[in-house]
Amino acid sequence: MAKKDLKWDSIGFNYHQTDKRYVSNYKDGAWDEGRLVDDPNVTINESAGILQYCQQVFEGMKAYTWENGEVVCFRPDLNAERIYNSAQRIEMPPVPKEKFLDAIDQVVKGNLDWVPPYGSGASLYIRPYEFATGVVIGVKPADTYQFRVFTTPVGPYYKGGVTPIVLQVSDYDRAAPHGTGAVKAGLNYAMSLHASVLCHQAGYNENLYLDPGTRTFVEETGGSNVIFVKDKTVIVPKSDSILPSITRRSIVYIAEHYLKLKVEERPVKFEEVKGFDEAGCCGTAAVISPVGKIVDHDEEINFPSGMDHAGPVITELYNTITGIQNGRIEAPEGWIRHIA
Repeated sequence: MAKKDLKWDSIGFNYHQTDKRYVSNYKDGAWDEGRLVDDPNVTINESAGILQYCQQVFEGMKAYTWENGEVVCFRPDLNAERIYNSAQRIEMPPVPKEKFLDAIDQVVKGNLDWVPPYGSGASLYIRPYEFATGVVIGVKPADTYQFRVFTTPVGPYYKGGVTPIVLQVSDYDRAAPHGTGAVKAGLNYAMSLHASVLCHQAGYNENLYLDPGTRTFVEETGGSNVIFVKDKTVIVPKSDSILPSITRRSIVYIAEHYLKLKVEERPVKFEEVKGFDEAGCCGTAAVISPVGKIVDHDEEINFPSGMDHAGPVITELYNTITGIQNGRIEAPEGWIRHIA
């Protein structure tokens, strides 16, 4: 195996076309066997359901090279479960779990030269997604679908890596009450793009969204769940419209079982945040990004951990979860899928 000649420590969080991608089609009530292909382009009808009514769900996960050269994936079984549930909510035929996991194995093995080397700080980002290919013009689910998986090597999601970021409380809502906020569907992210552009133009890293019903409880950011720390207790906002982040679920387990910290998963009033010690954004892309400050119009919430470095608990959580992902710390049973 010969790694690609890339500057792994400075590739950024960008798309790089790799060698292989997986494609499987759903027709007449069944998925075909699926296969790896070379062509990165997708050809669909102009009236395909994805183009007309945004029938699409997706996932994100990473593969890592361990020090011994082994290539592994972090908790893909939970991604399989989440995309299955997301597809059902959007009235799409879900991809069976074993088919999903086999597709991940195939596409990572097909792109081993693109998996960044151990110690580079980079990883292979894996993007599984399903979308409607069937022709529709009336508002209804399509009758054919395609499931694809592609990969791209990536560096840190935020340019500063684990340097603290600044959140802005958004005037927009991320999701509707009883809507699709807990579903990983493209339509949710499309809704956030305008708010995201305004946020970046104002000089902030990310939006913090409050609950759409009362705008008094913390939900999540445009691309990550959020967590807080107070008196060495990890506080995790809870809501029916928060995406069930796999990274967040892993952090909760790590906090309780590795770091022996107390964890509270509950609705969190925004007013409470002013009294918290630390904050962080967590997700597959960012892993954990410390938050140094939250700006709510004319008011600033500055966390004691500051803008220079992460607080002690966020640092421990980050070091532990990345240690597990990179093979430096023993993982709980079933968390690591050994691929090659």
